[in-house]
Amino acid sequence: METALYLLPVTLGDTSVEQVLPTYNREIILQIKHFIVEDVRSARRFLKKVDRDINIDELTFYPLNKHTSPEAISGYLKPLIEGNSMGVISEAGCPAVADPGADVVAIAQRKSLRVIPLVGPSSIILSVMASGFNGQSFAFHGYLPIEPAERAKRIKELESRIYSESQTQLFIETPYRNNKMLEDLLHNCRPQTKLCVAANITCEGEYIKTRTIKEWKGKLPDLSKIPCIFLIYK
Repeated sequence: METALYLLPVTLGDTSVEQVLPTYNREIILQIKHFIVEDVRSARRFLKKVDRDINIDELTFYPLNKHTSPEAISGYLKPLIEGNSMGVISEAGCPAVADPGADVVAIAQRKSLRVIPLVGPSSIILSVMASGFNGQSFAFHGYLPIEPAERAKRIKELESRIYSESQTQLFIETPYRNNKMLEDLLHNCRPQTKLCVAANITCEGEYIKTRTIKEWKGKLPDLSKIPCIFLIYK
């Protein structure tokens, strides 16, 4: 195995590893002893899903989240510099995409260390694939503002881009506020604007549906506490 910083996708929910990850990923994971992870507990659970016989006590975990200092992050790569492969694990989906793992990848690139991304599920890509929207030009914006006036302004800004640039716009919300997001989209977008709601991607109860804002009215699903991504297009 080539010595590198491996970006290791994880399942988006309770989906089996075999359903969404190549066998090659497991082969790589079992040769790594140092992991940079968004959450230690969820990383341990994921590794046990990959191989229930894996010896967790032999592994070293370096937590990487919004509270981790830049100095600590830089020090995390010492094993890689010394010749030991390392893995980066997010809480869900692909590391370094809308994820703090991007910080350590940036440091590795600056230090000319080998970075290898492995194949796995990305809710961003999968939702674009299933939406019927423009897959040649799209933008992911993460979370929109919480304050009502700022959120309404941002929604209208993104909507204007789908008409002026023919660009698909994607964003997410904290799961317990998904229903409020739907209401805000119906209130602020034009009737003919198309909205795709993609929830529980690759998981049991997967729900992916595209309708115009006008067609969504009176037919909104209950998305409370469900991982979800929203897409708008013309």
